Amino acid sequence: MTDAYTRFIRSTPGGLLAKQLGLPRPSRLLRREDRPEPVLGPVVVLGASAGADRIAHLLLDQGADVRRRFDELRSVGSVVLVADELEAPADLGSLVLPLAGAMRTLAPGARVVTISRPASTEEASRAAARGGVEGFLRSLAHEMRGGATANGILVRDGVELDAPAVLGALRFFLSSRSAFVTGQFLTVSSTDGSASENATLPLAGRTALVTGAARGIGAAIARTLAADGAQLVVLDVPGAGTELSRLANELRAVPIQLDVTSAGAGERLVAFLRERGLSLDAVVLNAGITRDKLLANMTADRWDPVLAVNITSQIALTDALLEAGDVLGEQVRVVSLASTSGIAGNRGQTNYAASKAGVMAFVDALAARLAPLGGTANAVAPGFIETEMTAKIPALTREVARRANSLQQGGLPVDVAEAISFLASTEAGGIRGETLRVCGQNMVGR
Repeated sequence: MTDAYTRFIRSTPGGLLAKQLGLPRPSRLLRREDRPEPVLGPVVVLGASAGADRIAHLLLDQGADVRRRFDELRSVGSVVLVADELEAPADLGSLVLPLAGAMRTLAPGARVVTISRPASTEEASRAAARGGVEGFLRSLAHEMRGGATANGILVRDGVELDAPAVLGALRFFLSSRSAFVTGQFLTVSSTDGSASENATLPLAGRTALVTGAARGIGAAIARTLAADGAQLVVLDVPGAGTELSRLANELRAVPIQLDVTSAGAGERLVAFLRERGLSLDAVVLNAGITRDKLLANMTADRWDPVLAVNITSQIALTDALLEAGDVLGEQVRVVSLASTSGIAGNRGQTNYAASKAGVMAFVDALAARLAPLGGTANAVAPGFIETEMTAKIPALTREVARRANSLQQGGLPVDVAEAISFLASTEAGGIRGETLRVCGQNMVGR
């Protein structure tokens, strides 16, 4: 689903014209079908701490080609900077400057990942050094070229670097599955979670519900979860019944036609699951709508449905599932769809932005509720994604939105789906209440 401008720019005459005029030249992003190997090598692990040694050995155990220096490497696939023992801002230079001299050796689609501790208020110099990692990484992501990305993992004090969620997040960021994720951080707050027994089918043996599954991003989520081994329950409104049945047949999924805003929708879902003897290990709350208008022209018939579908239904469904007590697995993963509009706002979307900001606050609160049960709740916030909905945006606005990120292009529905699949896995158990942006490092928001 490549836009016309990008297709032209990737041709020989288009590329030459773009270079002469200084126009955006978006690189082709390598996704799972293009680069199936889990890690693009060789991988250079930088850092002098025991944690750096541990990360190097973990990657070796995964079959990666691991080096500790750039010496004599003409091409570098991945770089991991382990900064878990920084004590002062002056410590940053010796860690990051070896990468400075090797930036031109990074291969197309390369990955750079930092592993560090979040800043705290206990000691000023240490806090400043830790905060410096975040500024460095976000700026580096703007400088990456050739479809390469840079992301970070923040590991809370007291959590060892070999915790399941640290290794899981590292694998996700190093893989082609994070093609449209750059300039982002995930925080690992606990040692909870467990490695998948099947690396190629990380969701094997798990049952997942996807709402709003009939088309667009929802259908991509369902297909990706199925490809990762999950058994699916796919849900959408009765009006999308034909598309829903077609998808269910394709994926051998269990379909349910249900309006998530209707009275008693949660109780009907619980009854449906009980009738079929199903227990959910993952709940993906994707159903959403837009009704855009400037606030001066906003009316209740545009405001109320957006809040009802995008956030109120999520609260009602999860309340019903939790209160039932017998339809959720022991390590349930709830993943909700937020939006960069909920982070930075967007003209004409006060209703939509309010609902999506509510989603991010909701998963933070829900994560605390699920933690004693071994569960998690997180959100994924897409930026500009090439869908039927964004294709209806006026052409000039659409073109600006595509280019307003570090990767200079729109993402695909599968990019959102890949992030959700990771957060739905058992190894993501130490990640709670997070919102991961899948936006190519959109220029607005944090």
